[in-house]
Amino acid sequence: MWIRQTVLAGLAATMLLMVTAVMPVHAQQITRVAAAAQLRFVLEAIATQYRERYPDNTIEVQYGSSGRFYAQITHGAPFDVFLSADMDYPAALVEDGFAASEAMPYAIGRIAIWSSTVDAQSLALTDLADERFRRVAIANPRLAPYGARTEEALISAGVWDVLQPRLVYGDNASGTLQLVQSGAAEVGIVALAQVLNPGVAAQGGHALIEAGAHQSLEQGLVITRRAAQNEVARHFADYLRGPEAATLFRTYGYDLPADLP
Repeated sequence: MWIRQTVLAGLAATMLLMVTAVMPVHAQQITRVAAAAQLRFVLEAIATQYRERYPDNTIEVQYGSSGRFYAQITHGAPFDVFLSADMDYPAALVEDGFAASEAMPYAIGRIAIWSSTVDAQSLALTDLADERFRRVAIANPRLAPYGARTEEALISAGVWDVLQPRLVYGDNASGTLQLVQSGAAEVGIVALAQVLNPGVAAQGGHALIEAGAHQSLEQGLVITRRAAQNEVARHFADYLRGPEAATLFRTYGYDLPADLP
């Protein structure tokens, strides 16, 4: 799997943990969650809901690119649950012996064109080739599944070659959004879940990219090997695939796998 080889060769295992708060009753373990960056808004909502129901459980969350988290976990990073932006990285952890569960789908993401300076609601992918867009932000296809799907969509639209000299890359979906918000790019292709957040939606409109323009953004989670005996990790993973979390995922524009409520 060339993606794994590239990521492992090019990344150091930096492991700074940022706490968002949460965790399940009767358990003493701290469950550390590595989550794809585009999950921040919806996962904060889910975590708040989860904390209200299980106030004795403690969950710490770090957000970043799925590729970096994969590399860090294989180098011993202390994460218990990995929420990837695709199924490939969780499946790879299972295959390589770094998981204590199977890779389980929890949501299907979508991508959208977004800008805070122009009306993106009427834009199509082919419009991005217009010379007025001097910089177009996307997530790095080598690190972020959302970036890989964006590349596929741009190739499908026939504008990848034209846009390559003008592309600026975020390490992950959050970094891509920030590039547009800061003015480093006039427009970007970001996660739909990000632009449905009220604070971001107030800054500008978006245009949803057809799901058929790229491979499915089915997203998967896995319980890591270090959490084999961590009941809280398993409880939280089950909650993420349950009906209450499903409602919030739908609110933020995600579709759900067929086997989920």
